[in-house]
Amino acid sequence: MSRRSMIVGTGSALPARRVTNAELAERVDTSDEWIVERTGIHARHIAAEGETTATLAAAAARKALEAAGVLPEEIGLIVLATSTPDQTFPASATKVQALLGIDDCIAFDVQAVCTGFLYALSVADNMVKGGMADHALVIGAETFSRILDWEDRATCVLFGDGAGAIVLKAGDGDRGVLATRLHADGRQNELLYVDGGPSTTGTVGKLRMKGKEVFRHAVVNLANVMTEVLDATGHKPADVDWVVPHQANKRILDATARKLGLPEGKVVVTVGDHANTSAASVPLALDAAVRDGRISEGDLIVLEAMGGGFTWGAAVVRF
Repeated sequence: MSRRSMIVGTGSALPARRVTNAELAERVDTSDEWIVERTGIHARHIAAEGETTATLAAAAARKALEAAGVLPEEIGLIVLATSTPDQTFPASATKVQALLGIDDCIAFDVQAVCTGFLYALSVADNMVKGGMADHALVIGAETFSRILDWEDRATCVLFGDGAGAIVLKAGDGDRGVLATRLHADGRQNELLYVDGGPSTTGTVGKLRMKGKEVFRHAVVNLANVMTEVLDATGHKPADVDWVVPHQANKRILDATARKLGLPEGKVVVTVGDHANTSAASVPLALDAAVRDGRISEGDLIVLEAMGGGFTWGAAVVRF
């Protein structure tokens, strides 16, 4: 049987500070009812001074390594998905490497916004299958609070900070990543973007979004890519034990499930507690469902996400 990359450990990390909708309503023109009705979000975690994308990523990685029973020095590859790196360069993955005490391994960042974890998983999967590493860390980590316009109630209520990680191990059994499918359409840049960057404004910039248009694209694109990746493995929606989606908006999750004919009970939902943590949201949700016993070894799971760019993608994994 051909070499595969198996998920053998998961982990996550959230900033200590938890901010409720009621607290947000004290600083922007909004309310708990308004936020919950439109998004399903009740709270989010916000990074404190000294908490960065790399420190959160390293904390999540340590938990994933512990769950996998893998030592840091066994890791040959770190792929970190983030749109909010600690520095323009070097890659935040190299900071994670240093924080974990790893002297030498392949380490780099992937930037595909909310789809970043799916892109990172696909890259790491192919590198593991190609023999470049026997053990890999795939991490999604963000501090989106640092690029939010806190005067814009339409966007600042949607996002939070956090990190999630998985350990991949090379194997040749039935478990592992069965297929991934990725897409991008740069023509949609103006619907979800940050209005700054090193080569344009010389500033970090702030997040801007046209929510209604993003919602419409998300439901169609996510349903299509999930069908595509299931077809690639010969499976149907009825075969899926769990869908672990990007946690952007409860209404998007519900609409996508309906489009595929999936019962709500098969969809892992954490958006209410974490809000949208961009590249961190899929591994955060995956870790939550693994640790509470919903997802167990042998389950067929689908991971999916869509983000700015637009980018979107999905993966089928035998856990």
